[in-house]
Amino acid sequence: MIDRGEETTMAEEKNWKAVIEGILFTMGRSVRISQIAAALGLAEEQVRTLAEEMMKEYEDSGRGIHMIELEDSLQLCTKAEYYEYLIRIAAQPKKHVMTDALLETLSIVAYKQPITKSEIERIRGVKSDHAINKLVEYDLIEEVGRMDAPGKPILFATTEEFLRSFGVSSLMDLPMADPEQIEVMKEEAEEEISVTL
Repeated sequence: MIDRGEETTMAEEKNWKAVIEGILFTMGRSVRISQIAAALGLAEEQVRTLAEEMMKEYEDSGRGIHMIELEDSLQLCTKAEYYEYLIRIAAQPKKHVMTDALLETLSIVAYKQPITKSEIERIRGVKSDHAINKLVEYDLIEEVGRMDAPGKPILFATTEEFLRSFGVSSLMDLPMADPEQIEVMKEEAEEEISVTL
């Protein structure tokens, strides 16, 4: 027999889940766990626990949406296997063309962030205005502040869209570069520098 206190707790928990679902659905973007916790008057850990339960419930029920966690935020998304049906209704989204220069620049930002344009150019060895502007336009990187140095250069970092696009929930999930590959790249960079001197 379920005791009354336990029954109330379960009812409240279901209500909190409905509130979280309503918030995420209405916002249509990711919402920080701390913001949800503040709105509900709960601890962040309680919201995380509720979110984990909700993620499992979405999976188990075979619904068309699921909840994802991006860094310290939550978002409701359509499951990837249903995208083809959405495309039939919505206009086909514009495809971003990721050239080698864009991927190279994005990799530098991802692994060295926050980073300035001049640091990116020093690593790449070429001007990077076009690549940086395109990545900002594609919402893969963004300005995150200014460096406390002469000229106050802009600092760039990756966005949540970057995490979504590359299927990682956190920067900690980015693959580690192979040490041998890093050595080869260093040698190539040193050779290029010696040729230009």
